[in-house]
Amino acid sequence: MSQNAETLPNEPRLTSLSHGGGCGCKIAPGVLSEILKNVPQLPFPKELLIGIETSDDAAVYQINESQAIVATTDFFMPIVDDPFDFGKIAATNAISDIYAMGGTPLFALALVGMPIKVLSNKTIARILEGGAEACRSAGIPIAGGHTIDSVEPIYGLVAIGIVDPKRVKSNASAKPGDVLILGKPLGVGILSAALKKDLLGPDGYREMISNTTKLNAAGPDLAKLDGVHALTDVTGFGLAGHTLELARGSNCTAHIDWSQVPLLSNVQTLADDGVITGASDRNWLSYGNEVGIPTDFTPAQRALLTDPQTSGGLLVSCSADSVKEVLYIFNQHHFLGARVIGQMSKRQEKPLVIS
Repeated sequence: MSQNAETLPNEPRLTSLSHGGGCGCKIAPGVLSEILKNVPQLPFPKELLIGIETSDDAAVYQINESQAIVATTDFFMPIVDDPFDFGKIAATNAISDIYAMGGTPLFALALVGMPIKVLSNKTIARILEGGAEACRSAGIPIAGGHTIDSVEPIYGLVAIGIVDPKRVKSNASAKPGDVLILGKPLGVGILSAALKKDLLGPDGYREMISNTTKLNAAGPDLAKLDGVHALTDVTGFGLAGHTLELARGSNCTAHIDWSQVPLLSNVQTLADDGVITGASDRNWLSYGNEVGIPTDFTPAQRALLTDPQTSGGLLVSCSADSVKEVLYIFNQHHFLGARVIGQMSKRQEKPLVIS
């Protein structure tokens, strides 16, 4: 047995090997738009119901009258040091995009990039075990994948699902008068920054893991409601960024009541103390000119508004008379903190307004 089969001397913390963890690794939305603006695109076939034009969570390709394939991929560098937890978080996050389209996952392919001379085989195996555990919880197999020897540890999935084309929930179909409901509290990026600085205690870590490894399995049940018009999940661009995508795509303005936005424990205090991620500032620089905020909105509140969420919650835009049903479904799936956070209106000067 080789030395690397079990341990390597002085094996580093996983987070020390990544320049940015979790969905905070995403290229900032403004930079991404600049990169993609001149990339040529082939004409979309009519069967491709959802592609890249609406910034949706996954592509949807219709195969017959009652079935469409949902396809997505997501991967990132470590957000935590425990390899099993990292793998489980990354896989949960990738599968979420299937749920966010109203789909049911079918199977996954693993995407694995590891510095094999830096991390032991045992550590890498534990990352994959964590990913497999998330897939087991979702009831799907990992049917294959691809591995490379990379400088930074990278793990994620290609996830494939299925959905009834009549029940696909785009993030571009919200309507004026809709109510906005958020399924998970914010603050994962703040907690990950605290972890890197050794400022996160055991209770905070447990809450972070519980939040990021909880599958957004309420998605398919929410998609069955006629009153649910739009659905997305809140990840690397923060609550503001993903709400903006919903508002732009729907030609509406989203109004968020900040006092109603749920937060993970202690993240407000940490943000007030300056424990934030660099990604939150990059997010704001990319889209802040489209957001109206109160004059007394603090830098810490703005950091939470743009805080990158890894495996964040579903954001639902639904009719006012569907709110009770939506909250009931969230409750049935044990999202007890789901909360109404705002509403949609006809398009105004800015597509997102915080009050």
